[in-house]
Amino acid sequence: MPTKLYVGNLAYAVTQEDLAELFGQAGKVESAVVVTDKFSGQSRGFGFVEMVEAADAATAIQTLNDTDLKGRRIKIDEARASTGPRGGGGGGGGGGRGGDRNRW
Repeated sequence: MPTKLYVGNLAYAVTQEDLAELFGQAGKVESAVVVTDKFSGQSRGFGFVEMVEAADAATAIQTLNDTDLKGRRIKIDEARASTGPRGGGGGGGGGGRGGDRNRW
């Protein structure tokens, strides 16, 4: 089962191919994605790499974490499961002061 890794502190010049090549040193890469802004297309400074084997993911964390990639020291950790859009949670809130009409 593939293991997904979070890769942070990426230089804006880093491409998906750069990530795949770097992580390929630790084992077989299933996929590599640099997250970009949907309007500008510019990198948001982080991405995700899926390693085919969990042992390869552990090797990648151990050997590549805090190494230099295009002038920035990258941070690698196991990705956490998403809890929905933008981390999920949060309520609507708001609403009027309906019951306070006669207060003044």
